Amino acid sequence: MAVPESSTATVTTPRRALATVIFVVFLDLVGFGVVIPILPFYVRSFGVSDVFIGLLAASYSLMQFVFAPLLGRVSDARGRRPVLMLSLAGSVVAWTVFGLAGEILSTAGVVAGVATLFASRMLAGAMGGNIATAQAYVADVTPLERRAASLGLIGASFSLGFIFGPALGGVLASDAVVGVARDVLPAVVPATRFSLPSFGAATLSLLALASAALFLPEPDRARGPAARVTLVGSFVGALSNLRLRGLVVSFFLLSLAFSGVQVMFIPFAADVYGYDATQTAFFLTYIGFLGALNQGVLVGRLSTRYPEDRLAVVGAVFLLVSLLLLPFSPDVGRLLPPLGGPAWFTRELFVLLVDGALLSFGNSLLNVSLSTLVSTRASADRQGDAFGVTQGAGSLGRTVGPPAMAALYVVGFPLPFVVGAVILVPIVYILARSARTTPGRATG
Repeated sequence: MAVPESSTATVTTPRRALATVIFVVFLDLVGFGVVIPILPFYVRSFGVSDVFIGLLAASYSLMQFVFAPLLGRVSDARGRRPVLMLSLAGSVVAWTVFGLAGEILSTAGVVAGVATLFASRMLAGAMGGNIATAQAYVADVTPLERRAASLGLIGASFSLGFIFGPALGGVLASDAVVGVARDVLPAVVPATRFSLPSFGAATLSLLALASAALFLPEPDRARGPAARVTLVGSFVGALSNLRLRGLVVSFFLLSLAFSGVQVMFIPFAADVYGYDATQTAFFLTYIGFLGALNQGVLVGRLSTRYPEDRLAVVGAVFLLVSLLLLPFSPDVGRLLPPLGGPAWFTRELFVLLVDGALLSFGNSLLNVSLSTLVSTRASADRQGDAFGVTQGAGSLGRTVGPPAMAALYVVGFPLPFVVGAVILVPIVYILARSARTTPGRATG
């Protein structure tokens, strides 16, 4: 579904096209971020084990694993714009159904309610595979010398989503907003601290869909043939490609390691620091702000001075250290002298804030550098396929990781974070070795 020559695609500059796709991704990811603070509490409200938190996260990532390579390949052959619009429409449906799961619990029982949670999260995961298409879009409209900075802006959109999304989710889940919503909304619309953030996410995905429909052009780019390649075939092809093999493995290990933070940090903050959904949302907003600053500004500047391989190794080391420190942040904080200042600014919180800064910097540096390496090592007509496979590998890590990390958390709360740090060690080795042995960039 290419945009006709008479459309705005011929008059839209690459810079405007880049700004538009970043804005669309931002809106979609704000919606994703809205439900993060309430998700673990939502699962607990169904009266099931915390293991289901990990299983629910895994179901999302499993569908990303299946659909990210597929959407990437389809976007290579059929166009970036229609794939992005289809996935955004699916997200609207997914988040709406997710918000109704509590009502289904009340009327049809626990099994039906939990099944609804999983069905909606799986649909959202399938549609969430569009990030590979968005990254390929950025690569289409950006020259090689500016690609790291431009892909960093996609990463910054993630982080901005985690600034505004969790903060908005925390507000929508607050007693005051829920009370007002119950007075204003029709009785047929459920207004709870779980449904309102979900409906907010659906609304934001709808706005992103409208923005894409009105303003997003199809990029002028090289197109590959519509090859019939299976999911397994895509991964086998990537693993046999010396340029991409280490990156595919690194994406998998990174997602596996980081899944402990993604899934179990909110229970950790509740159980160890006593934070509720709103307090946790504010901390995630802080992390998102740092991520936006790191990926939108700092990483782009560093990429002009240092090669991506080296930046990726440094990022992995920072992330490893921060993961090791995270579960012990209260203990480390108690070793510090009194800080002074307001009563709420405790030593334990200070260490948590410092560790969050280290974590954000390391994760930003590693993720953007890996994405840039994927783009520069893949040919011009296979950008969507390459991003789809590497994002799929990351989704596979997020499929395997959450149930394992949730089970480890039940055994002992430090374990998901310590094990995650250990898993990062092979990434340092792979990337350091890749920097010495991988040939130059693909020119397409």
